[in-house]
Amino acid sequence: MTGWQTLLYKETLRFWKVGFQTVGAPVLTAVLYMLIFGHVLQDQVKVYNQVSYTAFLVPGLVMMSVLQNAFANSSSSLIQSKIMGSLVFVLLTPLSHWHWFFAYVGSSVARGLLVGMGVFAVTVFFGQPAFVAPLWIVLFAVLGAAMLGALGVIAGLWSEKFDQMAAFQNFVIMPMTFLSGVFYSIHSLPPFWQKVSHLNPFFYMIDGFRYGFFGVSDVSPWLSLGIVATALLAVSAVAVNLLRTGYKIRH
Repeated sequence: MTGWQTLLYKETLRFWKVGFQTVGAPVLTAVLYMLIFGHVLQDQVKVYNQVSYTAFLVPGLVMMSVLQNAFANSSSSLIQSKIMGSLVFVLLTPLSHWHWFFAYVGSSVARGLLVGMGVFAVTVFFGQPAFVAPLWIVLFAVLGAAMLGALGVIAGLWSEKFDQMAAFQNFVIMPMTFLSGVFYSIHSLPPFWQKVSHLNPFFYMIDGFRYGFFGVSDVSPWLSLGIVATALLAVSAVAVNLLRTGYKIRH
């Protein structure tokens, strides 16, 4: 194994060793969302034609779980390593900033997709979505997980204590996730909030992902793909530059 593959294996093993917490707990949370929102709003919310609300909810919950856990993986790993002092052992290796980036983001993608498959396997019994365009499903899941993994690298490098990490997750990641159309179609919102939703890149990830199941979406999947890809490149460029300069890890 090469150096970055070894680091990737280490980061993957890190979350797999506590799989009950890192994989099982998010799946249980998604089931609770499905039970509560699906039961309460099944007959109250209308979305796409011939698509039940519970079926509409399944892709949203899956993608939300993918994004949140991809972010949590890289961010928690870096902040824990910094606080515990074990990050110095990685700094002593001849790994480049690109090796770090691919290892941390790669393990985040792995965790995000694993949790997403677990959430889908459980929630699909509540509402069965179709698979109109499976390639779009895989594409948006991977791009979304990679973007949140890179964002987690930025947050992990910037944070110096757990309070800062919690603030980043509670005031940035959580609101952007919940306001991205997980539980509703943005066409049900007032015009002002529809415009605000279009400024949220998370919306395009979930909308494009949902298109792969139903073949319908709030915006064109090609537009969503372009915005998500651009956002991924921008976030990755920032993360790679921070790793290259050793931001808050080489002092």
